[in-house]
Amino acid sequence: MGTLLQYLAMVSAMVLTVQGQPSLIDYMERRLSAFEDRIAVWYDQTQRYSSEYREFKNQILSLVDSLDKEREEQRRILDFANSRIERIEREMDYLETKNPAPACVEIDDKFIDQSAGKAEQRKKPKFFDCTEMISSIKAMKIVKKLETTSGLWTRDLMSASGKVYVFDGIANDTVYEFARLRDLTDFSGFMKARKIKLPYPWAGTGHLVYKGFLYYIRNEPEFQLIKFDLKNRTVIDSTMFPAEQQIPVYGLSPFNYIDLAADEHDLWAIYATLENEKHICLARLDPKTLDIEQMWDTPCPIENAENAFVICGTLYVVYNSQLRGRSRIQCVYDVNGIVTNDVAPLVYFPKRYGMHSSLKYSPRENYLYAWDDGNQIIYRLAMKSKSEL
Repeated sequence: MGTLLQYLAMVSAMVLTVQGQPSLIDYMERRLSAFEDRIAVWYDQTQRYSSEYREFKNQILSLVDSLDKEREEQRRILDFANSRIERIEREMDYLETKNPAPACVEIDDKFIDQSAGKAEQRKKPKFFDCTEMISSIKAMKIVKKLETTSGLWTRDLMSASGKVYVFDGIANDTVYEFARLRDLTDFSGFMKARKIKLPYPWAGTGHLVYKGFLYYIRNEPEFQLIKFDLKNRTVIDSTMFPAEQQIPVYGLSPFNYIDLAADEHDLWAIYATLENEKHICLARLDPKTLDIEQMWDTPCPIENAENAFVICGTLYVVYNSQLRGRSRIQCVYDVNGIVTNDVAPLVYFPKRYGMHSSLKYSPRENYLYAWDDGNQIIYRLAMKSKSEL
């Protein structure tokens, strides 16, 4: 109670003091008036900024709405174009079924009928020059369709014998050898094939027939490279692959840990390790001793890669998508540093089936032997000189 009386007494004293000083009252009124003016200015500015913000917000919303409509329109156009492309592909497949065009097979038969000496004489300058790179896929031919989704079919990539080899599936111990391509395309299936029983089972689709020898991958107990003489049916050599902690080399082909390839001059191994888990590695092999001569870490990502091959020392990696779109060569790595991704063309494969479980390049023919969702396909490549870059 006493404190309250003291407070009232102090306030009364202050009031009496102010009443006794008119100048102080005028000063306080001026200060209050200035303060009120500032509040009014702040209020006007706030109202203006709020109005401008609302206008800006409405403009942004209008732009977002128009962009959404434009996106939907573009999506509709894209879906329509995609449906037209798929319809055209179906019509082409139907026409091809009704009127098969054996152009690639005929070319292939002519190639088989030529003598090895003439073929070698005709192709020898290319082997030594090796100045070309892929410009596009020139043509394709489906030669057969098997029930097995993934597998490998190839020729001896450096021989004119004309024999065809089929690895049916991703793991087995038997290879089918056909004397010629016509025997494979025959409706008799594998009846005309000679069975080659291997001493060790093969795994994956990264195998290679090269200069009369089968180079294949065995993964038990460790990854092992086997050199098998196809004529004598004997193992010539074998070695453990020196890379440690290997992982699947292609994101969309988890059954491939080592993919063997051949170009105009060399034998190659395409692989991946846990140490460099996001990118593909490349190694050059000695075909006689199976030793690794040199290794490279490439910038080509493993993710969404389905397969790869080598031409003139240049690695071409083929990519796809989880939903199985159109395969495309999207990453290129040249060990000589001539061809780069910046200058290499983005090459799309002509048709969409599923995924290439194997791609083997034949330097003698400029062909790719491919296995795509059970289809055995020949791709004829169009090449251009590296000097045009």
